[in-house]
Amino acid sequence: MGSWVRVALVFTLLGLAAHVLGVVSRGLAVHRVPWGDMYEFVTTVTCVAVAVFAWFMIRYRAYRLGLFVLGPVVVLLGIAETVIYTPAGQLPPALQSYWLAIHVTSITLATGAFVVAALLAVSYLLADRHERRTAAGLPARADAIFRLLPAPKLIDRLAYRTVVFGFPLWTFGIIAGAIWADEAWGRYWGWDPTETWAFITWVVYAGYLHARATAGWRGRRSAYIMLIGFGCLLFNTIVVSLLIKGLHSYAGLS
Repeated sequence: MGSWVRVALVFTLLGLAAHVLGVVSRGLAVHRVPWGDMYEFVTTVTCVAVAVFAWFMIRYRAYRLGLFVLGPVVVLLGIAETVIYTPAGQLPPALQSYWLAIHVTSITLATGAFVVAALLAVSYLLADRHERRTAAGLPARADAIFRLLPAPKLIDRLAYRTVVFGFPLWTFGIIAGAIWADEAWGRYWGWDPTETWAFITWVVYAGYLHARATAGWRGRRSAYIMLIGFGCLLFNTIVVSLLIKGLHSYAGLS
């Protein structure tokens, strides 16, 4: 590990510690788990994403992937702190339940893992394209950057393991949400837009894991499936939650 890598690792861990402190401080300010609105959700998701990546970075010595993973996460955090910032306040009555700490926590942890997996998938596609072009003797852009990255197969494996971590949490989150829905609205499932897209997201990620386990799909094909699943997750989080009226509309900016 070079000296610059050590410095970057130290600053990453210090930033993560400050991020965790910020999330905890928000929770203390509102006297509840701090993921009751979109600002709190995105802030916590980015914190989880950094924590998941930091563990992988240290465990597999994939330090130089930080440029491709931490950069977009920092941009997302910046958007949360500026564009969608919401002052601390009370929750709507529908969210004042202990199920918030169960259902939303699992969804938040899963989303943070899926953010890292998607960024790793993009990193894999870029690294794999660079490797193919180099092997074919074609000119490759940003050669100095890509030569520092781990082998594409390792990036693909890390992305897969991140989904393996997040998928059971997402599954549990959907089940917990159904139980909460029965308690709050008298039915387990009502095809609310957010519920429907959460299920669609689950199906795509399940298809990704199934394709790798049974058909042996690796590399580009599995990366594309994963990115489709993440696209469904983003559509649910941004478009459905903020723009489409439904029982989960209170999760928007307020």
